[in-house]
Amino acid sequence: MKKKLTKKELQEFKKIVLKKKEEVLDDFKHISDDTLRKSQKEASGDISGYTYHMADVATDNYDREFSLGLASNERKSLYELDSALKRIEEGTFGICDDCKTPITKIRLKAVPSARLCIKCQEKREKK
Repeated sequence: MKKKLTKKELQEFKKIVLKKKEEVLDDFKHISDDTLRKSQKEASGDISGYTYHMADVATDNYDREFSLGLASNERKSLYELDSALKRIEEGTFGICDDCKTPITKIRLKAVPSARLCIKCQEKREKK
């Protein structure tokens, strides 16, 4: 039978979660610096006064929408990592939200923000 994580293990996972959070923040900053803060002219590299071709505008808009989608995913990841840090502090990290059994350490290392064991995750994905 699997057992709950020790305080030492919780501290190790806290380091993993904090490192992952730092990586996500760096990615988010990169996305926002490259895309969200630039005008369409700057993003395309066009500094001329000529109007855009419709295909160029469409491509720029697609790229911008794609980057906004990435930024949204990064924001969700940050929320999940913050939630994992809160669970570490509360002592509930590594316990499945559905079946209340311990989540395997292998899964937690792969997905530090995991709230569900593999069996419960699979059940939810089938729905």
